[in-house]
Amino acid sequence: MHRRSLLQAALLMTGAARWAQAQSPARTPTPLKFQLDWRFEGPAAFFLHPVAKGYFQAAGLDVSVDAGSGSGGAVQRVASGSYDMGFADLAALMEFHANNPDAPNKPVAVMMVYNNTPASVMALKKSGIAKPADLTGRKLGAPVFDAGRRAFPIFAQANHVGEVQWITMDPPLRETMLVRGDVDAITGFTFTSLLNLEARGAKPADVLVLPYADWGVKLYGNAIIASPRLIAENPAAVKAFLRAFARGAKEVIAQPAAAIAAVKARDGIVNVALETRRLQLAIDTVVNSPDARAEGFGQVRPARLSLMASQVSDAYRTKTRVDPAAVWNGSFLPPAAELDVLPRK
Repeated sequence: MHRRSLLQAALLMTGAARWAQAQSPARTPTPLKFQLDWRFEGPAAFFLHPVAKGYFQAAGLDVSVDAGSGSGGAVQRVASGSYDMGFADLAALMEFHANNPDAPNKPVAVMMVYNNTPASVMALKKSGIAKPADLTGRKLGAPVFDAGRRAFPIFAQANHVGEVQWITMDPPLRETMLVRGDVDAITGFTFTSLLNLEARGAKPADVLVLPYADWGVKLYGNAIIASPRLIAENPAAVKAFLRAFARGAKEVIAQPAAAIAAVKARDGIVNVALETRRLQLAIDTVVNSPDARAEGFGQVRPARLSLMASQVSDAYRTKTRVDPAAVWNGSFLPPAAELDVLPRK
């Protein structure tokens, strides 16, 4: 009888619990629209993987991730209010702030992902270019909005490069024109242009790569940005997003080949092998870089941020000077233990 009583009591408690759950449905996840800086390529796994794994959902968020067409567009879409958060080059964010001082909704960077700019100069070795100074008097090609082209004055000043001639083209033609010999060198993100050059017949051993970060230009790269409206109205959502993102980023860095599955799921025509290489190259060059390991994933150093603000103000010829305090807010970053995502070397 005693066992029967216990069983009946347990059944009653279970039934009561189910009834209570039915009367108090789970809290509706907070919807967040996220704008990428570029297409669904390898590096997009940093955002698509935690979506696929349900990490944002577990954090109480319903995150939708859309492909982009450049950092400038990502900044503008977050500023317009059509997106809550995004991924953009910090220099593009700085430029927007300085050129739109009266804009009511200027986005703010809340986590650094690319500790170094992915920008580099690339040339074919047969051109005779071996160091930055050799670029003097040469033809360089890039779209007008390319981050490396915009920041080239900083690279040129740091490396005593004289006048160059710029040739403008659409992004799909950049690497083709270099291979054809229409230009002597190009600027672009290393993990994009290097693989594109290979796809156009250039052998890796025949390509010279001059990464800005290796030649005295310590600009930060892409950061997660958030709308000040979201920050003011739902700061908990920003914190939840960054914690879920960091959880996913650790897995992406540890197993990039597995993480590409989330990119393939969003764009079925991607070349898995190529995009895995692109993701690994991005991790090696700008995510798990010596500077990132020294400063800590997700974070910035005030002195370096201030120097970048001054350099961008000069190179981009902004209407007003960039205020480093206005473009960065690190108060939403997860605890140090959760930011420990970079493998030991």
